Amino acid sequence: MASSAGKGKTPKVAKVKNKMPAEVQITAEQILREAKERELEAVPPPPKQKITDPDELQEYRLKKRKEFEDNIRKNRSVMTNWIKYAQWEESQREVDRARSIWERALDVDHRNITIWLKYAELEMKHRQINHARNIWDRAVTILPRANQFWYKYTYMEEMLGNTAGARQVFERWMEWEPEEQAWLSYIKMELRYKEVDRARQVYERFVTVHPEIKNWIRYANFEEHHSYISKARSVYERAVEFFGDVLLDEKLFVAFARFEEKQKEHDRVRAIYKYALDKIPKQQAQDLFKFYTIHEKKYGDRAGIEDVIVSKRRFQYEEEVKDYEKTRQVYQACLELIPHKKFTFAKLWLLFAQFEVRQKNITHARKILGTSIGKCPKDKLFKGYIELELQLREFDRCRILYEKFLEFNMENCTTWMKYSELETILGDVERARAIYELAINQPKLDMPEVLWKAYIDFEIEQEEYDKTRELYCRLLERTHHVKVWISYAQFEASIGDDHCIAASRSIYEQANKALRNDEEKENRLMLLESWKEFEINCGDDDSLRRVQDQMPKKVKKRRKVQTEDGSDAGWEEYYDYIFPTDSANQPNLKLLAMAKKWKQGNA
Repeated sequence: MASSAGKGKTPKVAKVKNKMPAEVQITAEQILREAKERELEAVPPPPKQKITDPDELQEYRLKKRKEFEDNIRKNRSVMTNWIKYAQWEESQREVDRARSIWERALDVDHRNITIWLKYAELEMKHRQINHARNIWDRAVTILPRANQFWYKYTYMEEMLGNTAGARQVFERWMEWEPEEQAWLSYIKMELRYKEVDRARQVYERFVTVHPEIKNWIRYANFEEHHSYISKARSVYERAVEFFGDVLLDEKLFVAFARFEEKQKEHDRVRAIYKYALDKIPKQQAQDLFKFYTIHEKKYGDRAGIEDVIVSKRRFQYEEEVKDYEKTRQVYQACLELIPHKKFTFAKLWLLFAQFEVRQKNITHARKILGTSIGKCPKDKLFKGYIELELQLREFDRCRILYEKFLEFNMENCTTWMKYSELETILGDVERARAIYELAINQPKLDMPEVLWKAYIDFEIEQEEYDKTRELYCRLLERTHHVKVWISYAQFEASIGDDHCIAASRSIYEQANKALRNDEEKENRLMLLESWKEFEINCGDDDSLRRVQDQMPKKVKKRRKVQTEDGSDAGWEEYYDYIFPTDSANQPNLKLLAMAKKWKQGNA
């Protein structure tokens, strides 16, 4: 049976699927769009949970706090989790818990402005004024450049009627020299309370910190608005003096002249316009001509109007006769005539380069100065070229020029110092130090003492006190000049701790021993006087007495004078110093003491 059944069945064969591409293709964009549409389908809101007893409320709060804490634990740096947590605690009227969460958030990111603002709003909303003040104080101390904190802090104090407190906050803010709007807000607050004198004091500081012309004009308008005409005039005059002849702008003079025109001081107005037209370049004086002409047509006579018209036409003619290409040709002709191998004029090269800079042809200016130092290198040419590149902020070019300058003149200490100063400004301290090291190891320098002082001052500014001590020791190996000893001792004393005070005293003692054989006794006296001043400021009675015991006696002596040919020319008196600690001077001191005693006995 089995065999017959097996013969009757045939094996099943799987159908082959059609692998041809479908007629309608579905793109990935369509799939995403359909998925988004399904998300937007209306979903029934979750059922509202009504809490009816304290236990259920407590259970709900524990559940929510656990959710918030879990979210924070997963990612502490996401400030949104902290904000939601604190605001939820506040909604539950758990102010202490909300305060704790804000503090924890600040521990995570104390530079987050939003956290500070919302934390302070919490305290102000619940009328916790002292808490709010504490938060604002901390915020402005940590982030003094965040203006929102200062604005909110001053506004809170003013709303509380604490004008003195608001003023104190403004004063703290102004110490940071903030932007213009902060100063103007301070001035407006003072004016709201009719404190004109205080507002004037703020204006005085404001125009010092932000000395733009518009701010000086604001200051003058303030005085004029409060009918202080003489003070307003004084502000304009001070502004003109402040900006000098180089930085003057026609806006200042136009405002000044209009002010005087309101006071019907027409002679003053004319004097202002004429002064301005003499000082300001003609191409920058268009408005001056315009307003001067309007003024004369309204208040002047025929002669005055004609004067303005002539001045304006003269300006137009001067503009028309400019020919920059001829100027360039004159400079080139002068440079071709000068025999640069014998002598040259550095000023001519520099003036030619400055002319090209004014024409905004920097490449040609560089070419001129490069040619000058190639043909006839001079200190003045190198300095002028470096100054140009500094103004253009091309610091790599400055480095190359300094290196070529030093190849030309390795003895110039000023060049070494300027090069190192540039690297210090650029923040490359190690490069600056290496330049100083190369400089002091040169076999010949024109001002080695100035170079060493600059190197020492550099290390002191970097607070590298051990390197500074090493420099002083290396310098004392080369010279025992009294000023080096004094400078070394004063450096140690300036640090201020007990160890350095003792080190300073030790340096004075070493210097005193080193200078005992110095022929210039005034040097040793200078050292002892410096030592005495140090002991007065930093020592005690015993240490001061030890120095005073070493102070010399000033005695008058006589010596023979000889002319250049060796013949006697009589005697001359001079002063000498006898130091009591020198054994050779002991008999002299005893003799002086006996003579003084004898003189007192006879008297």
